[in-house]
Amino acid sequence: MLTHVDAANRPTMVDVGDKAITIRTAVARAVVVFPADVVVRSGEALRTKKGPVFDTAIIAGVMAAKRTYELIPFCHPIALEDCKIAIEWGEGNEVTIECSVRATHKTGVEMEALTGATVAALTIYDMCKALTHGIEIREVTLLEKAGGKRDFSRAGKAPR
Repeated sequence: MLTHVDAANRPTMVDVGDKAITIRTAVARAVVVFPADVVVRSGEALRTKKGPVFDTAIIAGVMAAKRTYELIPFCHPIALEDCKIAIEWGEGNEVTIECSVRATHKTGVEMEALTGATVAALTIYDMCKALTHGIEIREVTLLEKAGGKRDFSRAGKAPR
């Protein structure tokens, strides 16, 4: 059953008034892939004329996670207690972004984690598009969530 649809099949916000307040956590990942013909030195911090790419992406991701309720219509405003963005070079020209979020609330924070990872990836794209428009954002994925009715963990996720 979809939770954001009422008895008349109209969109509605979920009523969380009777839910228990618990510690809610979520981790999401996004992967940014630079084309093979673009020379980037993995292991080094990227810097463009716009500034330090990874540092800017971290700030953008945290800001976006905190404002998820303004972007996704039925998300509740949640005061995040923690939000961390980790950005690392993977194999070849891949950059992996993980966004970890925590709050004590009546509803989960998976949308905040997904939003943070996605906006960090979009920021990397924006800051590097002068190099090439062949950059791809792949695998925006929820890795795990805990603290609500059901915990979730994706098999094969990278250990934190």
